[in-house]
Amino acid sequence: MLLSAPAGPSGPPGPPGPAERVLPLRRPGRWVAGIVVLVLVSQAAHGLITNPFYQWDRFAYWFARPVILDGLLITLQVAAYSAVLGLAGGILLALGRLSGSPVLRSVSWTYIWLLRSVPLIVVLLFLYNLSALYPTLSIGIPFGPAFLTFDESRLATDMAVAVVGLSLSEAAYAAEIVRAGVLSVDQGQHEAAAALGLPKRYQFARIVFPQALRSIVPSYVNQLIGLLKATSLVFYVSLLDLFGSVQSLASTYPGDVVPLLLVATVWYVILTSLVSVVQYYVERYYARGALRTPAPTPLQRARAGLRDLRIRYRKETAR
Repeated sequence: MLLSAPAGPSGPPGPPGPAERVLPLRRPGRWVAGIVVLVLVSQAAHGLITNPFYQWDRFAYWFARPVILDGLLITLQVAAYSAVLGLAGGILLALGRLSGSPVLRSVSWTYIWLLRSVPLIVVLLFLYNLSALYPTLSIGIPFGPAFLTFDESRLATDMAVAVVGLSLSEAAYAAEIVRAGVLSVDQGQHEAAAALGLPKRYQFARIVFPQALRSIVPSYVNQLIGLLKATSLVFYVSLLDLFGSVQSLASTYPGDVVPLLLVATVWYVILTSLVSVVQYYVERYYARGALRTPAPTPLQRARAGLRDLRIRYRKETAR
């Protein structure tokens, strides 16, 4: 709102004087909504802290116990292996769907359709009981002699079953994320790469895929966060990850069920928060070619805010 002096007898008002200032519009709705939200958050925090049912002393006791940390390490291992293998499989499936071969397109589409339709817990349980269907695995000529034979029960350890099951399911979702990222690259980039006479694999690895990563990274990191939480299902294949350790301890100490669940919750929040921080900086890195000036990081914004406060303070004290 611009406050100006009323018009004089000689005509319309002149240009704004030094005493005139601009006042922002009042928005009482924002203040009311902010107060309501603060009251609700305060009540929730007060109930969370003061409710004795949460047993925060037991939470502190269990939070960094060796059995919990061992389960956390297994969770990180399963998530890391599955993320790498799932992304590699997703890239191959995406290339199969984008291939000119009808066989590759059909097989890739069928795999993606099937693995996205079957719940992850079913995949894990099926692999866990696979030795009942196939006691041995062999490599050789189809319908002919086998060159190598493996004992499936020795290969299918709990860690292997968990990683393979999560990777198979993860590859189906990663394939669609990668395919969408490749399709988001401008067609002119494909034509320019072809005009340079580069082989197909170099066109994809050096020109198309780096640009597609700008679209792939946000979606795949969201999928990675889901994978991190999905590792809690490996408890059903006898692998004591973070959630499996909590479940085992809860059955032994039934009075500590709630604090143990809070321990698992806080650790999952910490892990997903760290992944989100990595996602932010990776997105910022791959956005260099699309933005003239990358958005400032939280640390840069904090420094700019402190610098503005110092400048305002000096101006106020200089008056």
